[in-house]
Amino acid sequence: MSWRGLCLAALLGWVGTAFAASLSDDRGVEISLPQPPQRIVSLLPSLTETVCALQACDRLVGVDTFSNWPASVQSLPHLGGLEDANVEAIVALKPDLVLLAKSARVTPRLEGLGLRVMALEPKSMKDVERVLGKLGQALGREAQAQALWRQLDTGVDHVAAALPAGARGKRVYFEVNNGPYAAGEASFIGETLLRLGAKNIVPAALGPFPKLNPEFVVRADPQLIMVGDRNASALSGRPGWQAIEAVRTNRVCVFSAAEGDVLVRPGPRMVEAAQIMANCLKDRFK
Repeated sequence: MSWRGLCLAALLGWVGTAFAASLSDDRGVEISLPQPPQRIVSLLPSLTETVCALQACDRLVGVDTFSNWPASVQSLPHLGGLEDANVEAIVALKPDLVLLAKSARVTPRLEGLGLRVMALEPKSMKDVERVLGKLGQALGREAQAQALWRQLDTGVDHVAAALPAGARGKRVYFEVNNGPYAAGEASFIGETLLRLGAKNIVPAALGPFPKLNPEFVVRADPQLIMVGDRNASALSGRPGWQAIEAVRTNRVCVFSAAEGDVLVRPGPRMVEAAQIMANCLKDRFK
């Protein structure tokens, strides 16, 4: 082979291996990626949204039951969720990467069938930044991931700065599901509330999304309750809750299903989530 041919061969070899990445997922498992994945199955809505925010939506070939944003993913095969993922349908799509939550039950089966699995489950803002970085690296979109995080972090600051002083310092209870399950200070929702100047009644020591005794909420006496429309009707019927200041003064923000999706998914719509919460605070404490 000529000198020019050797140089060309060496260059092509370098290009072919330049991407090769090894990432540690949330289980501590090392994931080797010889090239950016082109056929991705995402089984967690926040991961689906992050892939699309990194301009790789066209690489998705299947998503979980609840992934519905952006609109383009609604036409993809929906493959179940944490407890009921359709293994046969996932395998039939021949993905080169499956993204799912650390808590997903299907992980061992997929790995046993030879699929490359990456478990990522953000619960805090720091997690959002970390997961964004890992997906950026996996997709060959590192610069975009870094720029997107800066945009999100700055965006939340701007929303907080625009909040009137009279809407700050209020005791807030954010219910994520019946149980009741709450968003504590340690969750990304709780961190957003803190940045908005609110006082979350659920301390970080109880974990990101603890199940509470309803009496705990009565004793904490929040001035404002944030809840999704699917759970709102049950509030006033809980023993003792009629005495809660937020219930007595009708300072309860009931979010639509679409708003709820934005609020409970730790990902690229966190500025929009902050704005929804800020609007609630402004409207209830004019």
